[in-house]
Amino acid sequence: MKDNFSKQAIEYAKYRPNYPPPLMAYLFNLVSNKHIAWDCATGNGQIAAVLAEKFMTVFASDISQKQLSNATIKDNIIYSCTPAERTDFEDNTFNLITVGQAIHWFNFDLFYKEVNRTLIKEGGVIAVIGYGLNTINKEVDTITQWFYTEIIGQYWDKERRYIDEQYKSIPFPFEEITAPTFKSEFHWTLSQYLGYLSTWSAVQHYIRARGEDPVKLIAKKLSLIWKENELKKIGFPILLRVGKPK
Repeated sequence: MKDNFSKQAIEYAKYRPNYPPPLMAYLFNLVSNKHIAWDCATGNGQIAAVLAEKFMTVFASDISQKQLSNATIKDNIIYSCTPAERTDFEDNTFNLITVGQAIHWFNFDLFYKEVNRTLIKEGGVIAVIGYGLNTINKEVDTITQWFYTEIIGQYWDKERRYIDEQYKSIPFPFEEITAPTFKSEFHWTLSQYLGYLSTWSAVQHYIRARGEDPVKLIAKKLSLIWKENELKKIGFPILLRVGKPK
């Protein structure tokens, strides 16, 4: 698994969008026994914190200690700096395993081996979650698409294609459950939106390669159509694959 987010861990915790409550309610309804969950690649604990509301214990792992240092603290969340593909969890432990916006970075074979080993066979569920490129309105979306493809396009890791393909092309060796469609929606200022863009891994790759921040380029264009402190509605399509052990 790659670590592309340690450097911007504070910004990640501040600007990354949360997942919609209806999505989490749907996952809770799929799992009868809410004893132990594992939120893999938890980042700042966004999903883990919600799981902790229903599960007795939540194990939340990530390879970035900087991310974990900015994670939500709850008494029933146990954080560990652990790679997704190699854990010391016991066999048949988890009622639910979640991965948020991270599966594309994993070694699929090794991670799924861990899932099959640690997920409870009777009633266990794995949920692979993510979100695609946001939409706001035609004017903003055109500028965002220009930034996404023309400015930082060459700096995306090859794994980004799995998100562009809406996770439909990832391997998923489980008995798949047909899931509903979900969407996250927020009202953000331009400052919040630019903060979110700054967390993109391709932006960080661009900065390292060229020594300048590409977000300044899109900020100039957006400032012409997005007033200071003006709130705009932003939507993120949720990517979701849900399954049970075969």
